[in-house]
Amino acid sequence: MATQNLSQYSDVPDANGMKIGIVVAEWNSEITFAMKDAAVQTLCEHGVNDSDIIVRHVPGSFELTAGAQLMANYTPVPDAIICIGCVIRGETPHFDYICQSVTIGLTQLTIKFAMPVIFGVLTTNDLQQALDRAGGKHGNKGVEAAITAIKMAALKRE
Repeated sequence: MATQNLSQYSDVPDANGMKIGIVVAEWNSEITFAMKDAAVQTLCEHGVNDSDIIVRHVPGSFELTAGAQLMANYTPVPDAIICIGCVIRGETPHFDYICQSVTIGLTQLTIKFAMPVIFGVLTTNDLQQALDRAGGKHGNKGVEAAITAIKMAALKRE
């Protein structure tokens, strides 16, 4: 388990002119919307124009793959897509199925579209762990996802 703030970073390329898509799950919205807000703020702080950030909502984390695929077909095509979700372990194996499906689906989209599709999905054992990673003591995973999107989009541009 993480014991430090994970939202610290350095050496971020200039993101001026980048177009970034964000697909955010509405399920566990207290968590996912905090992550989305942090991602948008971070993108803007590093040079992405607010008008170049496209945010779309899907019902839950399972739908992130379809949302990202639809967004990958937008014109103009985003330089990267951030997928934000939160799956909290429950009493059934549902957690395992959703996490595995989303992980594989987003990886396949990255390969299919040769586009950075960023995995900003929290997979936690309980609500407190999610809160700790959505602006709590472990930082905000939305910040990390935004920095990853910028770095990967810059790599693609090279």
